[in-house]
Amino acid sequence: MAASQEKVAAPQARAWHSLEREAVLAETGSGHGGISEEEAARRLEAYGPNRLPRAKPRGLAMRFLLQFHNLLIYVLIAAGVLAAGIGHVTDAAVILLVVILNAIIGVVQEGRAEQALNAIRDMIDPHASVMRGGRRLTIGADEVVPGDVVLLEAGDRVPADLRLLKAHNLKADEAALTGESVPVDKSTSPVDAGAPLGDRFSMAFSGTFIAAGQGAGVAVATGAATELGHISGMLGDVERLTTPLVRQMNLFARQVTVAVLGVSALVFLYAVFAGGYSFSDAFMVMVGLAVAAIPEGLPAVMTIALAVGVRRMASRNAIIRQLPAVETLGSVSVICSDKTGTLTRNEMTVRAAVTAAGRTDVEGAGYAPEGRFLADGAPADIAAYPVVEELSLAGLLCNDAHLRHADGNWLVDGDPMEGALVSLAAKAGHDIDAARQRFTRLDVIPFDARHRYMATLNARGSGAPVLYLKGAPEQVVAMCARAATAEGEGAVDADYWQRQIEALASDGQRVIALARRVMPEGCTEISPRDAEEGLTLLGIAGLIDPPREEAMKAVAECRAAGISVKMITGDHAATACAIARQLGIADEPRTVTGAELDRMADDEFRRTAREAAVFARTSPEHKLRLVEALQSDGSVIAMTGDGVNDAPALKRADVGVAMGGKGTEAAKEASEMVLADDNFASIVAAVREGRTVYDNITKVITWTLPTNGGEALTIILAILFGLTLPVTPVQILWINMVTAVALGLTLSFEPTEAGAMRRPPRQAGQRLLSGRLLWRIVFVSLLMVAGTFGIYAWATSRGLPVETARTMVVNALVVMEIFYLFSVRYVHGTSLTWRGVLGTPAVLAGVGTVIAAQFAFTYMPFLQGIFGSRPVSLTDGAVIVGAGILLLVVVEIEKRVAARFGFVR
Repeated sequence: MAASQEKVAAPQARAWHSLEREAVLAETGSGHGGISEEEAARRLEAYGPNRLPRAKPRGLAMRFLLQFHNLLIYVLIAAGVLAAGIGHVTDAAVILLVVILNAIIGVVQEGRAEQALNAIRDMIDPHASVMRGGRRLTIGADEVVPGDVVLLEAGDRVPADLRLLKAHNLKADEAALTGESVPVDKSTSPVDAGAPLGDRFSMAFSGTFIAAGQGAGVAVATGAATELGHISGMLGDVERLTTPLVRQMNLFARQVTVAVLGVSALVFLYAVFAGGYSFSDAFMVMVGLAVAAIPEGLPAVMTIALAVGVRRMASRNAIIRQLPAVETLGSVSVICSDKTGTLTRNEMTVRAAVTAAGRTDVEGAGYAPEGRFLADGAPADIAAYPVVEELSLAGLLCNDAHLRHADGNWLVDGDPMEGALVSLAAKAGHDIDAARQRFTRLDVIPFDARHRYMATLNARGSGAPVLYLKGAPEQVVAMCARAATAEGEGAVDADYWQRQIEALASDGQRVIALARRVMPEGCTEISPRDAEEGLTLLGIAGLIDPPREEAMKAVAECRAAGISVKMITGDHAATACAIARQLGIADEPRTVTGAELDRMADDEFRRTAREAAVFARTSPEHKLRLVEALQSDGSVIAMTGDGVNDAPALKRADVGVAMGGKGTEAAKEASEMVLADDNFASIVAAVREGRTVYDNITKVITWTLPTNGGEALTIILAILFGLTLPVTPVQILWINMVTAVALGLTLSFEPTEAGAMRRPPRQAGQRLLSGRLLWRIVFVSLLMVAGTFGIYAWATSRGLPVETARTMVVNALVVMEIFYLFSVRYVHGTSLTWRGVLGTPAVLAGVGTVIAAQFAFTYMPFLQGIFGSRPVSLTDGAVIVGAGILLLVVVEIEKRVAARFGFVR
């Protein structure tokens, strides 16, 4: 019955588990068909969204203050205080400015990171299937309101506290709520009002998972009013944007800080006792050295690079739940993918119906209920084929799916295969709604992987009720004693049916068998025993789910990138092999069934896991074993899954990938990544983005460390050889303040390099600071030192004042860093191309900002007073630019020589 349209008071907290079902429906103002959508909208406004309150985020002031909780910042603050104490007020002011600027950047970055993570949470919020106005709908879990009738299936996360109305073999995993590790059997019978939480068998609680079976329940509490809300109160703080790589770099920065402080102290002692420097001058030298050498912006810039990668992946429908997956994706070497909906369109269409009399083909595409029946290639009147007509009716009644027309497309609410059977019935001339009302469902045996069929009991007017059954063809054919014919019934020819099954499967079609059994008069319930005896086989249907065009391209891209693609499916071996061949997974893909895997010893299993491309008729247990076998040789595995039983394999894989559309909430919770579109191409796009993120992080390090090293080495050599400092400590602070933000940050936004997906996967555990990178740090640092002393010597040899010479050196350092940035942008190729020269919008904006800042540093009187800078002539400016060009050319020559001899990394 429909719910009343009058305003219903909010259900009060009470012992719902002790009430009869009809009493609960009456008190919640609902019915077995749910409430209307208008009433649901009113209740949503009255009760609010069905979600727990989130913890109050830290205020802006607290986030700003926490930016100073860093070893480097402590060092800088201490240096600024001491500088002011010895009379270097200007230097102290600049140090304070640098510290405040870093804090502002940190606050902005943290805010953006939190926004990105909140956006990701919104994209992977769970969904729920509800009955509203007698129709099944899929809505966001936060839209469930008290009085909604919620439908439950294995793998679902319960969206609210439900008083169960139906329970067929229903089991719930309530470990998160009660600590009970074994799934709890659920029923619809009331229990004692004082029953403890774990014994309220007539309830399904928010946040728990359905482990098996099917059911339905009316929502009696949502949001904070649920048992989960009572226990948890509020959710924890916003997830911090940290990963193992970022933590590793934070540790690296701290280690460098300690080392640099030690070297700075030694340089200070040398300057005072051997170099003839005054205490205050030597101290400022030490401060300049520390600031020059410590890569203070590196962890923040790397974190931003990861955040940018996460956002890019989200725009490609790959939602990262666990941020370490961003790093891991770049080294994936094997992708194990489900077939249906991931590699294929997940729009099933019945292409053939086979009865004992022969085969009838069906036209049409997708779920649109339009298409002709063909017999021997010619249009056929379905009325002349009564068995095909009953087969289509069986497919409609033994079915939980609904078709709907929206935005010009036919969509299915429910299982895609069942949607195709509904479409088939419409093509056969059945009025869908009228047929379901006429043949009312009395009982159901939900599909279960153990018995591999679904059965319904349907009323038939004044006649005896009929049990309709559909399931795996080998299973159903074996269960049937008779087969339907146009004249009545005949014996089952097992060989005939096996040939027909194989013929359909070899064409890439999924096969399902349908059967019937007329039950005794007055029968209202069925059991598995009723469904497994006395059956009459109606026939089989062949359904096709064509490969996605974009998946074919993505598979080809994987093969070029050295990434193996393996299809793991529960489908028929011939079907899986045909689809794999169409996708280009292999020219002649070796196909292995789950039964064959079960017979293999461990060594043979591992060898087969590496060599085979298609694994058919597999179970979730096979998925887990295949992941472990593939990981045994060091491969990095991405594994897709959608069911509750896939969770162990998803957790075991290096990157678990859950389906956002068809995936259960249990699979999403166990995964590191969720595909919003269930598309294999999105996995490959995420792998490409993972490689890009790693490349960009490498670029940040490759740019930051040599530039800092060049500045620090310049000061050390000047002190050791008793030379005048070519650049003052406060000028180094200026360089770092300007370039670290405006230049270093731009590398986080670099696009994917050409050829990124034509390189073999990066080895897992590969050191970030490789021998090649260490050599680059030393090499470029020496080039910058040479340029610095060269410009300074050239300026002083012409009799220019020290202040002018230092101004030229500061500009030369910045220009060399700019040109080096253009070289670093391409790790795996030359930068001397038009694309390399033109740069990206982020690079051009950064370079433009730095150039403007350097003009202000050089020519603005105000900044001249602070930093001791002086105007530079046009000729001297050209020489400075020439130094940058020379550095770029030398680095590019070194890069080409290294590539020629194989020293790429």
